[in-house]
Amino acid sequence: MSDRLIIFDTTLRDGEQSPGATMTEDEKIEVARQLVKLGVDVIEAGFPAASPGDLRAVQRISREVKGVTICALARANQQDIDAAWEGVRDAEQPRIHTFIATSPIHMEYKLRKTPEQVLEAARFAVRTAKRYVSDVEFSAEDATRSDWDFLCRVFAAAIEEGATTINIPDTVGYAVPHEFAELVRYVTEHTPGIEKVTVSVHCHNDLGLATANTLAAIRVGARQAEVTINGIGERAGNTALEEVVMALHVRRDVFGGILPRVVTEQIVPTSKLVQRITGIQVQPNKAIVGANAFAHEAGIHQDGMLKHRMTYEIMTPQSVGWEASRLVLGKHSGRAGFTARLKELGYGDLSRERIEQLYQRFIDLCDRKKTVTDADIIAIVEDQLAQVPQRYTLKGWRAHSGSDGRAEAWVKLEIDGVEREASASGNGQIDALFKAIDRLVGRHCELEAFHVDAVSPGEDAQGQVTVHLRCGTQVYNGRGVATDVIEASLRAYLMALNRAALTTPVSVSGGE
Repeated sequence: MSDRLIIFDTTLRDGEQSPGATMTEDEKIEVARQLVKLGVDVIEAGFPAASPGDLRAVQRISREVKGVTICALARANQQDIDAAWEGVRDAEQPRIHTFIATSPIHMEYKLRKTPEQVLEAARFAVRTAKRYVSDVEFSAEDATRSDWDFLCRVFAAAIEEGATTINIPDTVGYAVPHEFAELVRYVTEHTPGIEKVTVSVHCHNDLGLATANTLAAIRVGARQAEVTINGIGERAGNTALEEVVMALHVRRDVFGGILPRVVTEQIVPTSKLVQRITGIQVQPNKAIVGANAFAHEAGIHQDGMLKHRMTYEIMTPQSVGWEASRLVLGKHSGRAGFTARLKELGYGDLSRERIEQLYQRFIDLCDRKKTVTDADIIAIVEDQLAQVPQRYTLKGWRAHSGSDGRAEAWVKLEIDGVEREASASGNGQIDALFKAIDRLVGRHCELEAFHVDAVSPGEDAQGQVTVHLRCGTQVYNGRGVATDVIEASLRAYLMALNRAALTTPVSVSGGE
């Protein structure tokens, strides 16, 4: 049994299926390159049969991203497998990942197939994928609600046809740790040929147990973990990469020294990148990557930390990419000091032009706030980096309202290089402004989510607004930062509309 864990990252496939997390082709490339820096072994780049846009993105990742296995997902049919091969054929290390459901409820109601038909479909899928690539992964969707003996039969058939990885998904997050460990153990003990392949697990977080289930499976022999950055994914999400990796590092005594090749210092930079691109922010108390993960407020904790760090910290913030220092900058700070602070905060690769843009925003912010904190600096950097090509650019706005709640608003936008303006009324200033924008851009999208956060404490805090807009069948995210919450709302709304104008919709979701 190997003492190394293979990290299979599915942020670009299962993670992108989070509502509002749709990424552009360039954004997917940026994430994929960061995943290589992080040290993952396999990148599941997408589901090529889903749409032409998804196919193009997988093809581009396969051509441009080196030093890692590039994987494409496919259902157990000829069309999907052909599309998957078209996606990964230019990769240095291509993999096709094919799947079919094996639980009674899925076979009867979704597939409308008998168990024997499913068994034959699994054989066909692996046999067909094997004609294209030597590295074939097979997954039994909804494995945790499947008959265990039937599951072993299907896996044995897949191995006979040449599968190199067998994946046991907890597709709906149904399992609990001891039960999932028993399932993995049963499969490894009752599946002929299992010793020749890698056993993988793919857990969802519907009961908040994805990481616990994954770790339980690793203890009994699983050697590939399918994960996403920040745990994003369908419904309640997937197993979080950062949680599994750091649990293995911190508790080597429990897991016998089983470790992945992940560069742990790249965890936080990767987390921030995925947050910026998807617009899905982690909660402050999120393990490893949350803003409060290494924050100590209670007096007893602070006293303990001053005496010995390990009284309340089981890992160092630096080991996962956080900076422990706190530096407050003000309007008298020069470019050199500002640039140095950016490097300390993990933004050392910015161009001079980008730094100058950020510095001007920083100086403007200093004129509005008494104190500019690290959180403020991070907010303006992430907001600037999150910008997408702008078809719609904000040029000016006004709004006023009275005690009856009705508001009047005026907006000026630059659209395709031409300035246009419109007015509208609404239920409050933000509603009126959004309606005026809708008139100018000629489309109406439904506001699915609107969230405001204070970037830092105090009456003069910056407001960070995140919106999710449903335009047709797709959901697009936008984010804006400003000391005025209304202006932050406008920036967020326009970013989402710019994404909608740029992004190719995905027509079919993937399957685990």
